[in-house]
Amino acid sequence: MNLLLWIVLATALGGLLSAMLASSFLALTPERRAHLMPHLISFATGAMLAAALLGLLPEAIVAVGPARVPAIGAALLGGIALFFILEKLVLWRHCHTEDCEPHLPHDHGHGRERAAGWLVLFGDGMHNVLDGVLIAAAFLTDVRLGVVTALAISAHEVPQELGGLAVLLHSGMPARRALGFNVLSSLTSVLGGVVGYFALENALEALPYAIAVAAASLLYVAVADLIPGLHRRVDPRGAMAQVLLIALGVVVIVFTEALTGA
Repeated sequence: MNLLLWIVLATALGGLLSAMLASSFLALTPERRAHLMPHLISFATGAMLAAALLGLLPEAIVAVGPARVPAIGAALLGGIALFFILEKLVLWRHCHTEDCEPHLPHDHGHGRERAAGWLVLFGDGMHNVLDGVLIAAAFLTDVRLGVVTALAISAHEVPQELGGLAVLLHSGMPARRALGFNVLSSLTSVLGGVVGYFALENALEALPYAIAVAAASLLYVAVADLIPGLHRRVDPRGAMAQVLLIALGVVVIVFTEALTGA
């Protein structure tokens, strides 16, 4: 199959799947959603860690050879710093709690909620474009690696899309329109995939470093965003469930990598 077609299919199916799962998730009762969300996040954590550490980074290191391993480490470090800065900017733009400096008492509720909805939509779209670029970089290195990366990113996108959809509905947007915008936002990953394909195909020597940045993205989200939330549950039963679901996420990625590499 043509490599560009692989990228378009992976980004489109991943975007649609995450948006549709998020939409169906909202059909559940609030109590059921609250019960299932930590399990979904635990699974996504394992999938992202496995894709980064067992798939992306080893591939990048093999591609550059032993002499350039420190350069891959530098790209990984730079990627983590980049995503830290990007998250700071997103938090600053999306901050809308009553004790947040940019939005102290002079702001008003409904207008702020509507603005937050559009900001979240724009932010999710940009994030999905970047995800598409990272998936394209993985496919350009190896189809197997592309499939694993797309799967790991899709696992993370479900709670993200769910959160974005909830904000859109809270901002007063009609449900059907919110669902439509959520799907369109998810599909911007296709644009990122196509742009990444044409940009990186002409710069193949940069591919291992792009792969390292992709690994940094998955590692940063898993370690900085997902794991701290998991630590809020301290009961033994909940902790055991988290460990098992994280392990399941790892197993799914390893199985997928073995299956696509066969």
